[in-house]
Amino acid sequence: MDDIRSNPDRELVDAVLANRPGAFERLIREYQGLCWHIIQRMVRNPEDARELCQDTFLRVHQCLHQYRYESALKSWIGRVAYTIALRHLQHKRIPLVEHGDDSDGYALVENIGDGFDLEAACADEETAQHLHAAIETLPPLQRTLLTLYYLEETSIPEIARITGLASGTIKSHLFRSRLRLRGELETRTGVAA
Repeated sequence: MDDIRSNPDRELVDAVLANRPGAFERLIREYQGLCWHIIQRMVRNPEDARELCQDTFLRVHQCLHQYRYESALKSWIGRVAYTIALRHLQHKRIPLVEHGDDSDGYALVENIGDGFDLEAACADEETAQHLHAAIETLPPLQRTLLTLYYLEETSIPEIARITGLASGTIKSHLFRSRLRLRGELETRTGVAA
């Protein structure tokens, strides 16, 4: 069992709450990449993303006293970023998923694997460029889930804590995103992925 006193999350949170010099800046440095990945993948507008990242860390600073260590600090901050980006999309009336992309009927898809190796598809530079262009065609939710799972190497349970989505729904979105990316890559490169 982990000694709660040696928990890095607790130490960082305690330092920020105690207003120790540099503590909040350290928190920002540690989690700004995660925040940027979530928000940028959802909103795709760099100016909006920068403003929403600032809003996220302002909210984190204001509400950090409410953090209860029930999940990793990464998940809690990711949830704040996701919620702020989600509200932005709702305010702008931008759909989170495409029409007809309702995952309720697919929630039983438990196997994320479909034989498509996303990392191998990125092996050469040209294919990687095509892959990134294809990712940009995905709806905000699927872009975000792919980013969390592959770039941030976030586990399915942790993504569920960040997004509030059921694990099966996340797996279904990842599965269908990879199928769509495979089709896009085959179309763009003329080679079966």
